[in-house]
Amino acid sequence: MNFHGDDVKPSPPESALFHVIAAPMEQSVSYGGGTARGPAAIIEASRQLELLSDYGVPADYGIHTAAAVDCQGEAAAVLARIEEVVGCACALEKIPALLGGEHTVTLGAVRALKKFYKHFGIIHFDAHADLRDRYEGSPYSHACVMRRVHELGIPIFQIATRAYSLEEQKYREENKASLAFLDARGLGARDLDGQVSLALPAFMPEQVYISFDVDAFDAAVMPATGTPVPGGLNWRQTMDILEKIFAKRQCIGFDVVEFSSIAGLHFADFTAAQLVYNLMGMAVRCQVPGARGQRSGNK
Repeated sequence: MNFHGDDVKPSPPESALFHVIAAPMEQSVSYGGGTARGPAAIIEASRQLELLSDYGVPADYGIHTAAAVDCQGEAAAVLARIEEVVGCACALEKIPALLGGEHTVTLGAVRALKKFYKHFGIIHFDAHADLRDRYEGSPYSHACVMRRVHELGIPIFQIATRAYSLEEQKYREENKASLAFLDARGLGARDLDGQVSLALPAFMPEQVYISFDVDAFDAAVMPATGTPVPGGLNWRQTMDILEKIFAKRQCIGFDVVEFSSIAGLHFADFTAAQLVYNLMGMAVRCQVPGARGQRSGNK
């Protein structure tokens, strides 16, 4: 099944700007389960999307839906498979749109991007910091993914975080030069237009990867996730923040993770699918001529 359904003819990988990659990994969920169902539910719900979004018609730039990644087996092996598929999109200078699965999948994508781009940062939407060194004995837990990403030398800006451990708070304090955050309690500030006031950290590079855990949303907006936390983002607030980011930076890829479909709760599936499509539209708008050629040269 292809993203957006019958009204969007699937594009071959060479001509599609967007490569939708389903990675239904579910190995370390620590509260509610079901993230393995997330990618398929998002793709199914995308069949109900209108072609026209608030950000144009991203489908006009081509959408290729890759075969779902095999997420059985050890975490290291699964991450290697994700890295390979995302790397194929990067080699074609396309934008990977990774659908999780648990947040651990982001590490595979970042490893792939690191081979193709000289310098990029992560803008991380999440209720949780995901900066633990280990969780329940595993360094590959969803609760550790941003720690592993940061250890690769990737700068991170976290948005809407509101649940983290003392260990994670200490790690943030020790790494202020390359790890910043705008916690949910700091999202009340408004600019002159009445929108969320957002200043990206000075260390954030021109090129960014967006990692969006759906529990960044308030549970009233997105109940279909395993670890909901009150006090999250609403829909319009989220779009305003993303618009500000995309106005200042170029998106080289993104993921939407930790979605756990609830039977009969169609609005949640549709919300996740619309988020993916809106991210595509914003990514098209922020493309800078020649910027996608700033690569490391490593193939």
